Amino acid sequence: MGDETVDRRAKLAKLLQLGDAYPNDFERTLAKYFQDQYKHLTRDELEECNVQAALAGRVMAKRQMSKTSFIALRDASGTIQLMLNMTDSKLLQILELLDSGDIVGASGTLTKTKTGELSVRVNELRILAKSIQPMPEKFHGLADIETRYRKRYLDLIINQDSLRVFEKRCRIIAYIRAYLGSADFLEVETPIMQGLPGGATAKPFVTHHNALDMTLYLRIAPELYLKRLLIGGLEKVYELNRNFRNEGISSHHNPEFTMLEFYEAYTDYRLAMDRTEDLLRNCQSHLHEKFPAGAGDNYCDLSRPFARITFKQALLKYIGDLNEQSLDDLKALKNCAKRSGIVIDDVDNPYLLQLALFEKQVEPQLQEPTFVIDYPALVSPLAQPKQETPDIAERFELFASGYEIANGFSELNNPVEQARRLKIQAQRKSGGDDEAMYYDADYIEALEHAMPPAAGVGIGIDRLVMILTGCTAIKDVILFPLLHPKK
Repeated sequence: MGDETVDRRAKLAKLLQLGDAYPNDFERTLAKYFQDQYKHLTRDELEECNVQAALAGRVMAKRQMSKTSFIALRDASGTIQLMLNMTDSKLLQILELLDSGDIVGASGTLTKTKTGELSVRVNELRILAKSIQPMPEKFHGLADIETRYRKRYLDLIINQDSLRVFEKRCRIIAYIRAYLGSADFLEVETPIMQGLPGGATAKPFVTHHNALDMTLYLRIAPELYLKRLLIGGLEKVYELNRNFRNEGISSHHNPEFTMLEFYEAYTDYRLAMDRTEDLLRNCQSHLHEKFPAGAGDNYCDLSRPFARITFKQALLKYIGDLNEQSLDDLKALKNCAKRSGIVIDDVDNPYLLQLALFEKQVEPQLQEPTFVIDYPALVSPLAQPKQETPDIAERFELFASGYEIANGFSELNNPVEQARRLKIQAQRKSGGDDEAMYYDADYIEALEHAMPPAAGVGIGIDRLVMILTGCTAIKDVILFPLLHPKK
């Protein structure tokens, strides 16, 4: 325990002797109210109005000049300055027990300093919660990025930029709900613990239910349950859900993440692209109305029309080693993959090689918002095939800032074909592919009751927030990201 912590504990003991050190009876008004209502008045006008103010928040800094003490008080709406007369014995008693980081309540009258800063001339000061631990220095105490993630509460206290990111995240999610609600989508809830994980090719987390003595899996995607609802007659549904995938961690991957999935009957993947583009563009516009300032290095402008390019066109455009003749040539693709440093052991399917090359060489170059459409059906087991070219799926992925933020397709509603594809996936899983899908007999039975033609879209909320706030690491937009154990 450091000397400063010992000193703060001693101050807390004195507060306890004086009475309740953690009172909960202080009524306050936010600082922003006074800033908005009175910042235009002069000091003389404020003195004449005799505006009474009661505020509460955290002490961010304090300093003394002559017989006046100044405190920077921050609440959820902003910061305001407190001015305390050091000759007031009651105030002086509290000031001697006050440290930066403490939560205080202050009452007094509004005034302005000689420099024109709106302030409160305090006549009553109460410590509402004592901060026993010292505040980290702004530029030194939280320089370690991992400390910011492990102790997010300190990050939010010290770094206003970080606080604004999470305010924006909340606004983004609230707007998405409002947008979809205005389009008559219904928000639903589907199981997080599932008997069979489906809806994506990913390795799940496994758990066990003791009472039922059964293996359960944390959800990797809500897709198959949402499509059951389409079958049941809910024609427009969405879920803002938490998904869990037992995979690696990177600058844009976290094992626990937030996904928006929405499904609409009697549409296809082209209409789904239109809906996605409109949603994201309006979301960015709404965010700028609330937070008009600035964008970071990873910011991507979604106001312009999104580009659209086929999967094969993207390969030819961004990989110089490929041409029309070599695109389906297994030997040429393998040579190209080797030059790109891609491990291709036991890969003898040109579509799988194309996908590996796409992920390695094409995705990082897709900085502007771009829909890549018409993926191989082989890597799209839940998507409707194109009628004229059955080996191609009616599927799109949206890329921006070099990574995928959305995936959507016309939904496969043929139960016979879906069963065939899931059986192939199940064979791969039994052969050791941890990310292959299970065969879900209950879902196939549901499809046999007829699902209307439909399209569905999944949007990664964490990555979307990264793009709209300019953050370059996914941990910067997740309040409590998963971290390795402390040594």
